[in-house]
Amino acid sequence: MTLLAILALVLAVLPAVMTFVNLPVLRTPPLPAIPPRIAILIPARDEEAGIGACLDAALASTAADVEVFVLDDASTDRTAEIVRERMTGDPRLRLEQAPALPAGWNGKQHACQVLAGLTDRPVLLFVDADVRLAPEGGARLAEGMRLAGADLASGVPRQITGSLLERMVIPMINGLLLGYLPMRLMRSDPRPTLAAGCGQMMMVRRDAYIAAGGHAAIRTSLHDGLKLPRLFRERGFRTELVDGTQLAHCRMYDSAPALVSGLLKNATEGMARPVALPIWTLLLLGGQVLPFVLLLVSIVVGNVASLLISGIACIAVLAAWTAQARQVGEPLSSVILRPLGVLVLLGIQWAALVRQKLGIRTQWRGRAYQAQS
Repeated sequence: MTLLAILALVLAVLPAVMTFVNLPVLRTPPLPAIPPRIAILIPARDEEAGIGACLDAALASTAADVEVFVLDDASTDRTAEIVRERMTGDPRLRLEQAPALPAGWNGKQHACQVLAGLTDRPVLLFVDADVRLAPEGGARLAEGMRLAGADLASGVPRQITGSLLERMVIPMINGLLLGYLPMRLMRSDPRPTLAAGCGQMMMVRRDAYIAAGGHAAIRTSLHDGLKLPRLFRERGFRTELVDGTQLAHCRMYDSAPALVSGLLKNATEGMARPVALPIWTLLLLGGQVLPFVLLLVSIVVGNVASLLISGIACIAVLAAWTAQARQVGEPLSSVILRPLGVLVLLGIQWAALVRQKLGIRTQWRGRAYQAQS
């Protein structure tokens, strides 16, 4: 058991150290000296519950000259009506209807491609309808992109979590980025495999977007947060990742079924691949669950060596998770729940991989999608 505890210690300390190294690198950008001209682009499909708040936040942007474009993607609810109500007296807001979804396209990628063609502004900011931009969010993200000399910039908004399941799983988004992505190397090394982003809030230079092929180049993808930054790097452009906590906030899912469906939808383009998933399972189970199991077992059986080693591993991961929660605004309860979150996340990832092999499609926003690899 002592050897197993040593393995758990190694797997726990490495991402903990990476987290503490990455936290100072992931910073909130400053305000620009000159207000940038930004087009805020919002794809919307059956978003009546939140589109109003999304628009209010976008139109309240400061330190930037903004226009807001909404593409109503065949909504069956009051989405378009709510947008039209907000358009009264505000010429900065435009509503367009999406053309029919072409064969071979994912709905969001098609909507984003259409939106990009509605404006000639030099900076495009794609945001999901559940994102609430901070007043200076767009301006700061544009300045972060400029200072980095990047053509694409992204950040994870502060994640609002209501249910127990959300507090278990959603913090894993930042946990995976901070614990397993070498962010200093990401900035100096142009390899596409080091690219990262968040599809909830993605900013691009329009010229680079067109040259890279835009969302049309990833038309079948279900994971634009990963695929668009990789596309930019493959085409010779630079990408940047910032701390999005102060730039926007978002509640991704409002129910357990929605959370599971949302994660199943794009899992096989990220973690849930045949070669990658066993490795991720070893890393996450071994480094973020096993130390706590071994600590309890060591107490029961009285193995002092294993107790000390697993205790150090537990302290390391708890310290890293607490530091993450404090910087990105996650509830401290998510720290205690993280081992359970790892188990739930891995369960969803393995289910996604099995579903893909069986050809089972996932329903999302009234459309059926076959996960890509």
